[in-house]
Amino acid sequence: MAAHTYIAISELHPNVSHPKVAGIIIGKSDVKSFPDRKNIGVDRFTFGFTVKDSPDFFINVTAWGNDGYINGLSSSFSIGDCVIIENPLVSNKDPEKGDRFCPTTPSLYRLLVTEAHSQVSLCADIDTMDRLLPLIHLPVKDSGDFYSLGDIVANGQRLDGTVINVLAAVKSIGELKQFTTSDGRKGQRLEVKLFDDSVSSFPLVCWDREAIQLVQTLIPKEAVLFIADAKISFDSFRNGMVATVNSKTIITVNPDTREASLLFSYAKEVSESGILDQDEKPEDVSVDSITDVYTVSQLKQKAQESPEAFFGITYSFISKLDLDSSVSKVIRTRCSRCKFQVTEDTHSCTNQLCPGRDQVFSGTTGFDLLVDFTDHTGTLHTCTLRSPVAENILGCTTEEFTSLTDDQRTAMKWKFLLERCKIYVKILPSTLKRTGARGMVLACSLADPGEVKQHMSALLQRL
Repeated sequence: MAAHTYIAISELHPNVSHPKVAGIIIGKSDVKSFPDRKNIGVDRFTFGFTVKDSPDFFINVTAWGNDGYINGLSSSFSIGDCVIIENPLVSNKDPEKGDRFCPTTPSLYRLLVTEAHSQVSLCADIDTMDRLLPLIHLPVKDSGDFYSLGDIVANGQRLDGTVINVLAAVKSIGELKQFTTSDGRKGQRLEVKLFDDSVSSFPLVCWDREAIQLVQTLIPKEAVLFIADAKISFDSFRNGMVATVNSKTIITVNPDTREASLLFSYAKEVSESGILDQDEKPEDVSVDSITDVYTVSQLKQKAQESPEAFFGITYSFISKLDLDSSVSKVIRTRCSRCKFQVTEDTHSCTNQLCPGRDQVFSGTTGFDLLVDFTDHTGTLHTCTLRSPVAENILGCTTEEFTSLTDDQRTAMKWKFLLERCKIYVKILPSTLKRTGARGMVLACSLADPGEVKQHMSALLQRL
């Protein structure tokens, strides 16, 4: 079907007869029901969605009808789908009524869809889809008009109750919590943790099924969101600010903007460095309180089964410890403000999103190693071992280490390499690793043979 048979959203008008609109779904609300005032005992059903057909134009659509029609229509398409809307009613917006609770649109009108008069179907025309699909990555607000998470935290309770735009990356996606309200209605809640270069963890709460389904498809640390019209409120239980997705909110995933591209690069860098996970209270627990013992394969298996970080002890051999490679690979300097790695000769941060770019450079230098450990069940590769933990294990400071001869460094390496060690680790699920797990060494010492024997026999009994 040729594109010219569709009418552009910008040209819609109540006088247009039998309009046919092609657009991409950029927002969608849950189905709701209301008692029908004309037919006592009967419920009317409704849901809304927002469609876009050009970089600057999008419009809200409301569908009304009986249970079967509305639930069937709602389940036939999702956010990101291209649809054809045939013969909708074009009506003026009513800011006092329903439009108060819909996304803000540039159009003067809204569309009404009913079973008797209208039809909504998935678009099957490749040319039209190719034209529409890139629009999903264009924010519905000015790409520079947003608050950073740092701005929100800094403004604090002054922002309580406001509706603002937020640009942030996804750190983690919580578990879906189902509940039943006191009047018997079923509900759900999902919390997403966001981050940017100014704040390492900030909560975003979703109550709508549609919003929850959208965020559940995202890959943590690999998705950047432009959240238009998020509700900001002060949560007294957490004693901090929280963002909430509401009926006016439109979320753009991986927006095609310069600001989002910079944040995406930052998210990738901190994700690969593991720094983000250190910010999440690196010693959430004291080493003394870690008692669960695992083999390497059990650590990997648990990481795949659990979306949460966990702690354990493994009696393993350190099978890779590159202490005798160049000092620049063993000791690294990172920006104190954003944790970006900095080359030793440039005393400035190259991260374009660093909150302290205009200030005097401040860096921290320490051991920054990747180690492998191995037991009879397998190897866990590239676990981070950093200062101050590395200094405690190696028994020397970075200054002392740099003054050692090559032979002395090799001797230090062989003190641990291929020796059975008692290693305390924090294991984090990782989408970037083939094994699905990344380890952080919290403490390590040569293992007592009697202790190893006792734990190994206990592990074998558990198998």
